[in-house]
Amino acid sequence: MRDVSTPLDMTEKKKAYARAGVDVDLGNRLKRRIQTLVRQTHGPQVLGKIGGFGGLFAPNFSGMREPILVASIDGVGTKLKIAFAMNKHDTVGADLVNHCVNDIAVLGAQPLFFLDYIGCGKLEPRIFQELLRGFSRACRFAGCALIGGETAQMPGMYRKGEYDLAGCIVGVVDRARIIDGSNIKPGDAVLGLASNGLHTNGYSLARKILFEKMRLKIGSHLPGSNITVGEELLRLHKNYQLRLAKAPSGIIKGLAHITGGGLIDNLPRILPKSCDAVINTKSWRVPPIFQILQRNGDVNPTEMYQVFNMGIGMVAIVSEGDVPRTMSILKAKRIGRTELGRGKTRLVF
Repeated sequence: MRDVSTPLDMTEKKKAYARAGVDVDLGNRLKRRIQTLVRQTHGPQVLGKIGGFGGLFAPNFSGMREPILVASIDGVGTKLKIAFAMNKHDTVGADLVNHCVNDIAVLGAQPLFFLDYIGCGKLEPRIFQELLRGFSRACRFAGCALIGGETAQMPGMYRKGEYDLAGCIVGVVDRARIIDGSNIKPGDAVLGLASNGLHTNGYSLARKILFEKMRLKIGSHLPGSNITVGEELLRLHKNYQLRLAKAPSGIIKGLAHITGGGLIDNLPRILPKSCDAVINTKSWRVPPIFQILQRNGDVNPTEMYQVFNMGIGMVAIVSEGDVPRTMSILKAKRIGRTELGRGKTRLVF
């Protein structure tokens, strides 16, 4: 009987696993190739080697009296379907990082490190490298380290050429500088920061309208535009953290990242129970893509503001007296006010 521990037998086992659809050797080769991309996001806080069982991070909390860790996890939803159709994958990698960065920025946190998860049926080297380039580029821009990830090859779980993404981020904020909306009161101003299209939400409805009802193709030009459907839908999710960090401490009372749920569901997450946010929907120009979707999808106006961001990717609430300088720092527009209420969003059309 052949010894089960012989090198020959181990090679046979690897080949059998590859025949089943999981190429361990390919995965190992690709991980070695992306080390330069990953190291570009590392500073002196990152310890250990790439490819360990866990990432090591030695934080520097100097200047903070009571550092509080902030964590979040998310994905990019069916925007991935557009990446598959366009065969372009670096932007959704960056989308994932930016979405996560914004989710902790609303609490006043600065990002420390990010970890990714890629699930696929078969590992495709080019796609894997594009995704990692997107992660790396967005992490460098945000000033956070890409310290680990998981790539799971699961034959039979995904259609050919498709994959899933998730990302986890950890940041830090000094307890005294946490932004939680608790100081919001009636008479405050609601400011909106412009989005860059759909960002990462509403794609299931958008795809149904554009591809099924309007019968457009990924390479079709949007009505009245020189941009294609694919180019519009792959617009990068903005990172707002660096802009928000320029605001003086204490000036911003509340921040809301306008993702799934739109203005209707996300603003109440930071409002006191006795306060409503009254939004004047005529105070900014709604980008053409949302107008196209509403008109051709016959979507109720109120529902549009619950499914899509409608051109506002981040909301800041400040005292009336702080409006001019905050608008200048954040490059924001006044889009509403707070009034006595029940912790809801009220839209004025």
